[in-house]
Amino acid sequence: MMENRDTIQTRETIKPPTTSVGAIGWIKANLFNSLFNSILTLLTLLLLWKIMPPFVNWAFIDSMWWSTSAECREAEGACWSIIPANIRFILFGFFPYESQWRPLLAMIILASLLFYSRNRAHWKKSLVYSWLAGLIIMGLLMKGGILWLAPVESSQWGGLPLTLLLSVFGLAAAYPLGVVLALGRQSQMPTIKALCIIYIEMIRGVPLITLLFMSSIVFPLFLPEGVSVNAILRAQVAIIMFTAAYIAEVVRGGLQGMAAGQYEAAESLGLNYHQTMRLVILPQALKIVIPPTVSQLISALKDTSLVVIIALYDLLKTTQSTLSNPDWMAYSSEVYIFVALIYFACCYFMSSYSRRLEEELDRGL
Repeated sequence: MMENRDTIQTRETIKPPTTSVGAIGWIKANLFNSLFNSILTLLTLLLLWKIMPPFVNWAFIDSMWWSTSAECREAEGACWSIIPANIRFILFGFFPYESQWRPLLAMIILASLLFYSRNRAHWKKSLVYSWLAGLIIMGLLMKGGILWLAPVESSQWGGLPLTLLLSVFGLAAAYPLGVVLALGRQSQMPTIKALCIIYIEMIRGVPLITLLFMSSIVFPLFLPEGVSVNAILRAQVAIIMFTAAYIAEVVRGGLQGMAAGQYEAAESLGLNYHQTMRLVILPQALKIVIPPTVSQLISALKDTSLVVIIALYDLLKTTQSTLSNPDWMAYSSEVYIFVALIYFACCYFMSSYSRRLEEELDRGL
């Protein structure tokens, strides 16, 4: 018994070699596990050694953060001063200066609702009421015209609020429309199936720029004299139509991936078509296609920057207008990096939420 105890204690004190665990073990297993990977790792480290020190010097050490454009011309590094000097125009465009707290508050409300909605435990009727109340408040803040809020024309909306408006509400409307189109394309009714196929193939056959030009230039020509539709609304509809066609094909792939036994099981339970789709097929199909769906939604979010070509002052357009100022014309790299970080934050939020949703819905099936 004593020998067995000594043997057990000896085994407990023996630890795995440091080259197999921790940081060293990870490096060995992932970066130097073969000759080819070792060469790629060394080449990558050499490239970073050549690139990173100059970039760090330019972006941080020799940079200017709170200075005038004249002082920036004498600096050797980046001129980040262009951002604080023009931040209000970049974010809010031509929205009246004294009322820019209104779009700021609207963005805070929208971000709060999105963050609160991440938790599936909050998906209740109260969340729907919260979104309805939030949308009404955001609309009143942006439009004004009631109580003490001065009216602001939609032509003065711009910057980040316009980008979030086009992306968030465009994606929210495009997703259910895409699901309906996918179901229509799978329908047994020839007329509905043909109409959905024609719509999807026509929309997917043209670039988004074409739809934006159609909505901005061609569509108003068909309206009666004296009738006009808001330019932002026309762009929003074009984005919704374009994104929905691609979402429809992604969802259709999920529907085709469902086993025939799922339909047979639903039929054996006496479920009709609507109950089968709502309770059995769609929950599984939509879960399967979460990764490609989110990829398409992220792509659609970035495509909203194309409204710059129809003279809507979204975040990219206000940034370009800032660079038209001769004082700041030479510092496009700095301001575009700032805008890129904003887009990255939005895309990363969607990507991280999709991964979290996949983990929550995973049942090991």
